[in-house]
Amino acid sequence: MILFDAQRPSDSPFVEQIWKSHSVGDYPFLSIAVSRLELVVTRFQGKISLTVRGPETKATQMGYCPDGGEWFGIVLKPGAFLSHLPVRSLVDGSVNLPIALNNTFWLDGLPWEIPTYENADVFVDRLVHKELLVRDPIVESALQGQLNDLTMRSIQYRFLQSIGITQRAVRQIERARYATLLLKQGVSIPDTILQAGYYDQPHLTRSLTRFIGQTPAQLFHHSRPEQLSLLYNTTPFP
Repeated sequence: MILFDAQRPSDSPFVEQIWKSHSVGDYPFLSIAVSRLELVVTRFQGKISLTVRGPETKATQMGYCPDGGEWFGIVLKPGAFLSHLPVRSLVDGSVNLPIALNNTFWLDGLPWEIPTYENADVFVDRLVHKELLVRDPIVESALQGQLNDLTMRSIQYRFLQSIGITQRAVRQIERARYATLLLKQGVSIPDTILQAGYYDQPHLTRSLTRFIGQTPAQLFHHSRPEQLSLLYNTTPFP
């Protein structure tokens, strides 16, 4: 089982959440859809890796999570991305950055110290200063329903360039994650439909089956053995 030890927001306009976890025993794990990019440091059996994960457009069964792993992650805000990586190639995928010596990794031709949960904000600030972590503010403005002079075609292009998926996909994923939070907190299925903005129960069921991998009833009753990946607090975009 993965135990989430801590998670916190960040003062950086580039970061949504910072979290850390470890695993105890073998337990089935279900990776749910996510609309953000994420940097994850893994320590397992004496080895370390730093992975850039792209958005996930569907739920994925991951088998059994191994015992003894440690993880720390930086979840980026919508529109934030690493400038040297092609974002679209990260959709439903990931890339491991090359590890160097002395607890460092290679990025943009230079060795960087592998970050920790404690110094994540400093690490992010350094990436921003070197223009390796950039952000398109149009993306978050569009998700908040703020009008601008760009055409819908231009906005969709900005989404694909910075996140790799469309604005519609981002909204669908975040609504499914919000509905999942409500159901796991004991909110009834009819109330979840209303609060999350679904048309009816079949609409909710199709969405959760695709993005979360479980039905509303399974989530409400906690009837499946799989543990879900990190489900930080979220609300649907307006």
